[in-house]
Amino acid sequence: MSAALSKVTPRPARFGRAPAIRGHLRKDRRTGLPRPPVPIVTREFAPCRFQDHYYNTLQDDLMYMTYHHEHLPRSSTRQIRRKFDPEDPYTKNRHNPPVGGSQIGKKPAPPTTASNVVRLEKVVIHSMVKEALQNKSNLLGPLMALRALTGENNKAGGQHAVEGVQIVRGKKAVGGWIRPGVPVGVKVELKGQSMYDFIGSLVEFVLPRLREFNGVVLPPQSSSVNSPSAVSGVVTFGLPPQAMGFFPQIEVNQDAYPKMYGMHIHFVTNASGLGAENRARALVSGFQIPFVRR
Repeated sequence: MSAALSKVTPRPARFGRAPAIRGHLRKDRRTGLPRPPVPIVTREFAPCRFQDHYYNTLQDDLMYMTYHHEHLPRSSTRQIRRKFDPEDPYTKNRHNPPVGGSQIGKKPAPPTTASNVVRLEKVVIHSMVKEALQNKSNLLGPLMALRALTGENNKAGGQHAVEGVQIVRGKKAVGGWIRPGVPVGVKVELKGQSMYDFIGSLVEFVLPRLREFNGVVLPPQSSSVNSPSAVSGVVTFGLPPQAMGFFPQIEVNQDAYPKMYGMHIHFVTNASGLGAENRARALVSGFQIPFVRR
């Protein structure tokens, strides 16, 4: 009887020893690495100071600064062109062109509510490398630099929407030196916590150390407010090549890269309509990014 009980009773697990592997993990066909049996998705593991600053302080200030009171409902646009009824089976496939062509520079801003306060949607960083036109291996330097600077990889952390650092290719021929499909640069899109982490490194380590950077240059006051750039809600500025060496991720191992590369940074917001660029600038200035008018 005692022998039968000894066979059934399992052996106690010892402290500090890993449990025995009951089955081997399947390997990924593409990478050859073992694949876990369940999908693993990483989440935010530390509070983001700039993200908390937006939701606790900056969002209320932007609501107060950009609020426009409308005491009457908006009037519908005047129809000066005949439109085909989409419910009529005889005319449902007819095209209804917009009145007066493109109205992108004439559409008013949406009504101001607490749900559509201007906010950051993504930050796009791109760098063009002219040397890549002769040899595409010259893209390895900026490719690894942006990957180390942002920490973005393709489908990193189990997030399938993350595309990582991408190669930018020419779309049309320009002056005979850019052809369609030729790699000319790299870019990366940042969203969520990685976007705010990049802004923190930018305003705390890079911009204060640039001697010739007084702020993002504003257009003259006489510039048009109906241009596509003025109603897009995107704030764009460029940084010289030496600015890349000021990022902590690059400065700690700067000798690993052949040289430093300049970059353009685009702050894409949800602002649209007339005055969208001014609302986007108010948001970006709340993250301690200065502006200057010359």
